[in-house]
Amino acid sequence: MRSILIEIVICGILISGCKNADTTKLNIEEALNYCITQSSKALNGLDADSSRIPRSIANGKTEWRYVSYRDWTCGFWPGILWYDYEYSKDEKWKATAKRYSAALFPLVDSAAIDHDLGFQVFTSIGNGYRLTGDSIYKSVLLRAADTVSKLFNPKVGTMLSWPREVPGVDWPKNHNTIMDNMINLELLFWASKNGGSKQLYDMAVKHAETTMNNHFRSDYSSYHVVVYDTATGKKIKGITHQGLNDSSMWARGQSWAIYGYTMVYRETKEQRFLDFAQKVTDVYLKDLPDDFIPYWDFNDPAIPNAPRDASAACVVASALIELSTMLADKAKAKEYLDKAGKMLVSLSSEKYQSRDVNNAFLLHSTGHKPNGGEIDASIIYADYYYIEALLRLKRLKEGKQLTDKL
Repeated sequence: MRSILIEIVICGILISGCKNADTTKLNIEEALNYCITQSSKALNGLDADSSRIPRSIANGKTEWRYVSYRDWTCGFWPGILWYDYEYSKDEKWKATAKRYSAALFPLVDSAAIDHDLGFQVFTSIGNGYRLTGDSIYKSVLLRAADTVSKLFNPKVGTMLSWPREVPGVDWPKNHNTIMDNMINLELLFWASKNGGSKQLYDMAVKHAETTMNNHFRSDYSSYHVVVYDTATGKKIKGITHQGLNDSSMWARGQSWAIYGYTMVYRETKEQRFLDFAQKVTDVYLKDLPDDFIPYWDFNDPAIPNAPRDASAACVVASALIELSTMLADKAKAKEYLDKAGKMLVSLSSEKYQSRDVNNAFLLHSTGHKPNGGEIDASIIYADYYYIEALLRLKRLKEGKQLTDKL
């Protein structure tokens, strides 16, 4: 494929009238071809058992840790395969993506064990439906949305994230909602527009609204978890499980907020959500390191010797590309797009790409540091949002809508 140098500030497409802007250049084709190469290496190392799904590679190791279709991360590998197919047009990737996506179908045959059903099916089967229009995929997605909707508590106004025992939330007496849940609203929005109930749309909007009102501190940094009284809906407290402490800004949690509220504005066109997406973005951007890749928690006293979280950078880069297309303020749109580009330049560098270290795309992500899990590792969701961000930039350069097929 011919090499295309993409200007992160795209004057003729996004920012009309922009003159002599400073630009950061990223070789988008080279980065996407790198993803194809790494995916090929990973695929060659897998056996024919599509029930074993790659999740992470520990620091210093070369072998993937595999999980089943029940793991919350199970959709990201099939999603990557669909993105590989979308970019390359190689039927090999389509066939493999279909095989791994089909392994997730049993998820909708039982009650949701938590909110992550959205993560599991929309990244995988959702991309499959977008690229193929297969009616089986549509049916699975609609069933999944109905299943997730049963976690909605109308007294609280949010989905129940963890319907099980988790330290600090006192379930079932209390109702818990985690910031990650914002991403899963996309499945409900999609379903409401593709044959599902209008109530799914209303639930998604109410969840976003309630979270906006209760999940953020005065500076717009987010709690990981908010605990509500199940019976009355009253907020009890904000806490964290994966961040440093209850008052810190956990990087990936904030990235979910940025991505989530950008998506909610896209689906609703309500100005309040666009305004809020910018507020939760700005608090994240103001204290980033020079390379634009955050430490796992912005308040870790060990900084600059704390681990980074490339996965948060990937999520934010993808979100910022979309957010930049939504703003009437061209200067702010330029700022967001520039910073997304700087994130992708760093992520595509020797420091962050896995290259010959292992078969993932990226190094230096952090999953659950307080629990000692996946610290400074290669993690599948970082790879997913990295390739998604690259594809979004490619579409933008080509003058397409971000939801268009390549």
